[in-house]
Amino acid sequence: MRYYVICDTHSFYSVMEKALRSAGYFDDTAPHRLVILGDLLDRGPEPFKLMNFVLERLDSEELILIRGNHEDLFLNLIGKDHGLPLHHHLVNGTFRTAWTLAGMTGEEALDDPARLCAAAAESELVKRIIPAMRDYYETEHYVFTHGWVPTEERSGGRRVLLPDWRSAGEKAWRDARWTNGMEAARTAPVEGKTVLCGHFHCSYGHARLEGRGEEFGDKADFSPYFAPSVIALDACTALSQRMNVVVLEDTQ
Repeated sequence: MRYYVICDTHSFYSVMEKALRSAGYFDDTAPHRLVILGDLLDRGPEPFKLMNFVLERLDSEELILIRGNHEDLFLNLIGKDHGLPLHHHLVNGTFRTAWTLAGMTGEEALDDPARLCAAAAESELVKRIIPAMRDYYETEHYVFTHGWVPTEERSGGRRVLLPDWRSAGEKAWRDARWTNGMEAARTAPVEGKTVLCGHFHCSYGHARLEGRGEEFGDKADFSPYFAPSVIALDACTALSQRMNVVVLEDTQ
């Protein structure tokens, strides 16, 4: 089976479409699957185009959706935070996504957060897309997830893999979605597997872990980061205006 893997699309539909087309996804007539490693919306200008692309494939075996931390943020905003635009909802674009999907303006959402929550809860994102997401997907040689799989943090920031990570609870997976996978791979690898992840910009690994280029700026390298046990894909699209696609062959 051939797998086309992308992550952190963040409502940048046109950038995603260009990257997938360049990778040969749309012309591939052999059995294949598209794996999106979470964070579908927020930040970019094309949430409806991105959602329509997903919805067209949602009921087929071709699409595998992994849940990201931005999906958690969205549900928190319209759930326990009652539609109130807390700082992290603003800086991450979650509040804008909510009022856009609700068919409201920002001012209307501020004036009537209860209406915002009710309308956003009826969106296709909440009703169909997020329920179709999973914490991880596993093949013979790979694990696909958003940040990392569940770990336990020890002294000095070192992480240790939970032995029962596959069956870890909801909180453990929520925490894992915020983990820097490039760092986690150094002390908490998944034995016998390579983990493909997003969430944290690839330039971190190139600059901080390998000493090449810089994390941001003219010398930043947002290409996929390959290291033992990990392939990181987040190209920080809002900044780089590019999206990484990795194509893999593996047993289902």
